[in-house]
Amino acid sequence: MKVIASSIRKGNVIEQDGKLYVVLTAENIHPGKGTPVSQIEMRRISDGVKISERYKTTDQVEKATIEDQNFSYLYKDADGFHFMNTDNYDQVQVPEDVIGSAAPYLQENMAVKLSIHGATPVAIQMPQRATLEVVETEPVTKGQTASSSYKPAVLSNGVRTAVPPHISTGTRIVVMTEDGSYVERAKD
Repeated sequence: MKVIASSIRKGNVIEQDGKLYVVLTAENIHPGKGTPVSQIEMRRISDGVKISERYKTTDQVEKATIEDQNFSYLYKDADGFHFMNTDNYDQVQVPEDVIGSAAPYLQENMAVKLSIHGATPVAIQMPQRATLEVVETEPVTKGQTASSSYKPAVLSNGVRTAVPPHISTGTRIVVMTEDGSYVERAKD
């Protein structure tokens, strides 16, 4: 589907020279003199290479048709990450470079959205939060107030984060999947 360059937004997938690119940033620049342009930074889905392109805002760009579908995470093996479509129970295998920084937060049966182009998964949308257990942190110091002094902790998925002083080893906490930051103590 052809669209004008100025309508491209972050997260869109565009097709160029027979390859798919996911848009990381898209900015429309209107100089005082000259032609307005669209500066688009994107990552090639096939090999992860980042490129930057500049188009006239009226240039036609091929926007790939992407379908977001609901999947449930099953397991990881040497071939990649395996998910099951929750509508038709089809299973797909997703390579590690598509999952990227979301990998440590995937938990069995976790509901995610996969962006599919044709039959190929090209991107993943994680739930905003995940519940994990603190496996290592400094002991609670008596008399320490719950000030803004967070202490380092290691979670059950191996990610390092910072937690409030009252959190101890073995406590289940809720973290943001985007950056691993502490949200609250788990209510279970």
